[in-house]
Amino acid sequence: MPPDRRQAAPLYIPQFTAANYGSFFLAGALCATITHGAMTPIDVVKTRIQIDPALARHSLLSGGRLIVAKEGPSALLTGFGPTAVGYFVQGGGKFAGYEFWKKQFVAFAGDQDTAVKYRTAIYLGAASVGELFADIFLTPLEATRIRMVSQRGYATGLASGFTRLLREGGVRDLYAGFIPIIFKQIPYAIGQFTVNELCHEVAFRSMSKETRAKLSPMSRLSISLGSGVIAGFAAAILSQPADTLLSQVNKGHGPKGTMFYRLGVLARQIGFKGLFAGLGPRMVMTAGLVSGQFLIYGAIKDAMGAPPGVEIHKASKKD
Repeated sequence: MPPDRRQAAPLYIPQFTAANYGSFFLAGALCATITHGAMTPIDVVKTRIQIDPALARHSLLSGGRLIVAKEGPSALLTGFGPTAVGYFVQGGGKFAGYEFWKKQFVAFAGDQDTAVKYRTAIYLGAASVGELFADIFLTPLEATRIRMVSQRGYATGLASGFTRLLREGGVRDLYAGFIPIIFKQIPYAIGQFTVNELCHEVAFRSMSKETRAKLSPMSRLSISLGSGVIAGFAAAILSQPADTLLSQVNKGHGPKGTMFYRLGVLARQIGFKGLFAGLGPRMVMTAGLVSGQFLIYGAIKDAMGAPPGVEIHKASKKD
């Protein structure tokens, strides 16, 4: 008998309009700025644990209490402006970029079977490229935030902090952390998007299409929340070493020389344990950030009538 030559399943790719990408951008921008802004106090404590030897052995709670006791409650809101604005543009670029590049890579696969087979590579590639472009806008604002957090009284707000950093250090200082921020944010985005996609796939794989269609809002919320929390843990662990180095670089630590040389020296000085200082608080923060972002992103997209993204999950055996 002739060999079984099954024809590859046709590939359906939605044709997103400029308005659709505008919706993706706005939903991503709002979900990122809302969650990162809300997490500012935790991020302040996390950053101070990373860069202040006096706080290195403190937990999130004890470190926060010490900062409040010495500097007052307002210290926990240091850097709120750069955080809100920076993650507004970064979040919009990251989420819209992920939707755009995932669609491009799926189209490049050519057929449904190939896209599903290489779906993890597609998630990794789309998250990486989308984040790379988003970080061009984030880097100077993140440098401003870290300088304000690490040097109490550095500036009174976003505008004064940004202009002072630009005046004293120029564009070079604003983008001094570009390489480490890429090393931080790209693994973060990979953990965020790839793990979230795979967690949803695992949750849905045991269900038929009919069961998925009849899921209650609470069941869908539980799946989204659980997937987001796990993705947040993955994002925190993958990006923690570069996050620590980024804080050190933006405070001016490290020798002179190229960025790769500075990062290498700093990594050796800090050591493996030091690179993961503050991981516990950051995992708590990131789990809340990522799960919150996906929930808010989906809600805003639904409210604006935006279409769902391209789905290439492996089909359930019950379908």
